[in-house]
Amino acid sequence: MSRREQILATAAELFASRGYHGVSVADLGAACGISGPALYKHFASKQAVLAEMLVSISEELLRVGRERVDAAADPRTAVAALVDWHVDFALRHRPLIVVQDRDWESLPAEARERVRSLQREYVDLWAAELRLLDGSLDLPTARSMAHAAFGLINSTPHSGLLPDDQMQALLSRMALGALL
Repeated sequence: MSRREQILATAAELFASRGYHGVSVADLGAACGISGPALYKHFASKQAVLAEMLVSISEELLRVGRERVDAAADPRTAVAALVDWHVDFALRHRPLIVVQDRDWESLPAEARERVRSLQREYVDLWAAELRLLDGSLDLPTARSMAHAAFGLINSTPHSGLLPDDQMQALLSRMALGALL
């Protein structure tokens, strides 16, 4: 893991536990084993850390989602692959889900628009496969279905009652049951 990646991962944990405004640059630096000012070698500001964190996860979700769809033999397999990917992502990145939900307003406007654009593409990727699966679905309905599945899957930070492997199976089964 590069220093930059370490800073992003540490910031995600800290922001999730204390909120973006509850973490200072000095806190973040100390948690990474560097001084607060040394953080500026890697990021222009704490806001830049938040922006890269949320933009990069949105890019990753879309990139891997596209890869999963491209590798699928049919729409049903594509939807299952998207669900598997999103569940895996949500279980591995609980802090990022919390940060996006809670600290969205702290994101600079340009980064917020970039994240929203990537998220729309990701939703449309899911919606396209759902519509191929069920030709009677209109686009708003397919998008709504994707959002509902995300809501279920992204509940992971608040549903830690089961070990991850059991939670993965449960969320996948529930999301696929709702979508298919």
